[in-house]
Amino acid sequence: MGNEVSMGKKITAILMLVVGVLFFVRAMMLDFSGSKADFRGAMLIIGVVLIIAGLYFFPTLRYHRTIINIIFLFPLLFAFLVTVIIPLVLGVSYSFTDWDGIRMNNIVGLANYTKIFSQKDFIWSILITFMFVVFNMILVNLVAFLLALLCTSKLKGMGFFRAAYFLHNLIGGIVLGYIWQFVFSNVVTKITMTLIKDNTSMLENFRTAFFAIIIVYVWQYAGYIMLIYITGLNTVPGDVIEAAAIDGASPMQTLFDIKIPMIAPTITICTFLTLTSAFKQFDVNLALTNGTPSADFMGEYITQGTSMLALNIFQTAVVKDNYPLGQSKAVLFFIILAIVSILQVRISNKKEVEL
Repeated sequence: MGNEVSMGKKITAILMLVVGVLFFVRAMMLDFSGSKADFRGAMLIIGVVLIIAGLYFFPTLRYHRTIINIIFLFPLLFAFLVTVIIPLVLGVSYSFTDWDGIRMNNIVGLANYTKIFSQKDFIWSILITFMFVVFNMILVNLVAFLLALLCTSKLKGMGFFRAAYFLHNLIGGIVLGYIWQFVFSNVVTKITMTLIKDNTSMLENFRTAFFAIIIVYVWQYAGYIMLIYITGLNTVPGDVIEAAAIDGASPMQTLFDIKIPMIAPTITICTFLTLTSAFKQFDVNLALTNGTPSADFMGEYITQGTSMLALNIFQTAVVKDNYPLGQSKAVLFFIILAIVSILQVRISNKKEVEL
């Protein structure tokens, strides 16, 4: 009798799984084909519920805990699949077509990729993005580490200073860009007019505008990286520091020979976060300069002289309404970021071993 009940549960669970998968696949096919059927959403939800119920009621003791774990992880995995994996795959496929944001008529192969490399403004955006990343990896980590050293000292009021340095990171990039645009165009110009009789805004010249973006980014992001460095510095054992002081080590020797080697994993994390964040810089770039002013590159004026990769992709796809070209740039951007990030982590891990 028990075997019959178990077999009945097994058959019911299998039927739920099969029907659930069929409903799910059919709903996704209708969605990708552009069907306007009203029952797509209901079919998708029913399919997901049947799959989860089939997994939960499947009568097996050996793998039941694993199945329950999968069920609890399913919402997160499903969200990741729908918001990251599927858009990534579709984005790569769209880059080989003449997709206009709604439909595609022809497959054009590598034509979009050939075209983007013939655009000097795109090549320029790659170059200044790499320059921006290099400057910010150095400056953000340097400023953040110095602030972390200050905030882990025994001075009074360190809690206030930690909050004050981190507060900048809570301001949205768009708002921050407009605030600093006012500062550079009105406050700084009055100061320079008083000191050197020149009221030219930093945002009117490419070189100074580029460094203005760097200043704002360092001002915003250093506080966040500072907190990670504070956490790393607090993990350094106090007895090791005391032993070094007893042995006559100077503060600089303690810093370079003890603290920095012991927080090498923290440095790896901070450099990785700084690198990826600087590469993806968009909101401050958009609000502060919107890509202007122009720059001279290979004997040609680039009207969007401070437009970095993310902003260049946005302008191509949304402003110029050229979605396949913008998608091709986005795919190349993803490849560049993935390669640089992997190289950075490997190099940092080797440095950790050496330290």
